[in-house]
Amino acid sequence: MRLNFAFALCLLAAPALAEGAAGLVNETAVAVANRSTPELCAERDNVALEFVSPEVRHMEVQATHPAYVGMIGHDRWAPDFSACNMPHGEGALPRKTFYESPTLWLTGLTDPAFWRPGTVPIKVGDRVETGFNYIQVWMLYRERAEEVLVLYPSDGYWRIRPLPFGEMRWTAYGSSFLIGPVEVQDRPIVALKDIVFDPDKRAFTLNFARGGSAVVTLKAVDQDHIALDVSYSGAMPNNLPFAAMRSMYVSDANADVSSVAWRVKNGDGWGQAPILSWKGGDVTELWAGRAIPSRHNQSAPDMIFSHFRP
Repeated sequence: MRLNFAFALCLLAAPALAEGAAGLVNETAVAVANRSTPELCAERDNVALEFVSPEVRHMEVQATHPAYVGMIGHDRWAPDFSACNMPHGEGALPRKTFYESPTLWLTGLTDPAFWRPGTVPIKVGDRVETGFNYIQVWMLYRERAEEVLVLYPSDGYWRIRPLPFGEMRWTAYGSSFLIGPVEVQDRPIVALKDIVFDPDKRAFTLNFARGGSAVVTLKAVDQDHIALDVSYSGAMPNNLPFAAMRSMYVSDANADVSSVAWRVKNGDGWGQAPILSWKGGDVTELWAGRAIPSRHNQSAPDMIFSHFRP
């Protein structure tokens, strides 16, 4: 079964490799606003990027292992509340498996302390579930279940990570992102009306409370990257951002994102800047990650937003 699944992963990744050069033709530039601010608390999202375009109906979101992943000997993933004035706690949450196949599972978790209620329904076939604050996607790899994606129905946040690199048994999550009309209700959110998951296509249909929808398809996943294909039904209302990324930065040595790099339409090369000093601008592709290891979540992936199209 392991060999068959590895072969399936290769087939799943092939389209992403074939689109590389073709994606540079007739690219659409989108406006990115950098609303990141300095922060001392490592558990507070102070990195904030917003993507705006009335034309975009398609994009791709990737998470890739950091360039230094092969040098990691020991990772630290425990929360760091040393400079935080905020309540926190830990403990196991009730988990329920609501879809299962030989190679893919969906589980839902309920967190009574979550800041928004878990009232968004999720439908798989004829089955409808509510009450989840977290939805996890697990895949069979090397004869064990690997969690590759988390979706928060209550506020519309996503996190993704590739399969573990090399012989590593685990890698960390890092930055989160939003898909859909991003609005602020105490913090940036995407309000969801309901979610439909198609196991055959490995696709989530997001129906937005503000109207419209998006289809998010698990396009590729392997030991290097994970890619989501995103298609929107229409423009965002009131010119709201169609996507956003959230992360943390305290210092270069304590960050999930410390730098950004970007391409501009018809540009000759990449620009690069520290996350807090970048002024934002129109881009056709954006990378957000780390060039040097952080003492926190060293293995957390870099994020790439690209393939913007009408």
